[in-house]
Amino acid sequence: MQDKGPNPYVVNVEELTLQNENYRTTAWTGANLQMTLMTIQPGEDIGLEVHEDHDQFLRLEQGTARVEIGPAEDNLESWEASADYAIFVPAGSWHNVTNTGSDAMKLYSIYAPAEHPHGTVHATKADALADENEH
Repeated sequence: MQDKGPNPYVVNVEELTLQNENYRTTAWTGANLQMTLMTIQPGEDIGLEVHEDHDQFLRLEQGTARVEIGPAEDNLESWEASADYAIFVPAGSWHNVTNTGSDAMKLYSIYAPAEHPHGTVHATKADALADENEH
């Protein structure tokens, strides 16, 4: 799959998300918005992080999750979520999503502005962490 941005793009996002096998794939990157697809293996997580300058929207298409969001790394509220749940993360909020199920969890994330370079593909979480450490 290739990043289709910044060209106009109409897609069945559920189907696209379920087809993704990579930890992270940028599906569309524009000047002010980005959609990434993620596959999180059982027991793994996205990783506790914060985006100071932008909000984030995530939607689970498959699986179950523990969602943690709060104002500080050590001050997080927790929710349970499953397929068809949406997660809204305000700018400046620490957050993490952990796969609590026995199958791969599939989700997509929308950032405004873009968070990752156009065309980013991380086959595994280790690839994503290595790339983040380089930048």
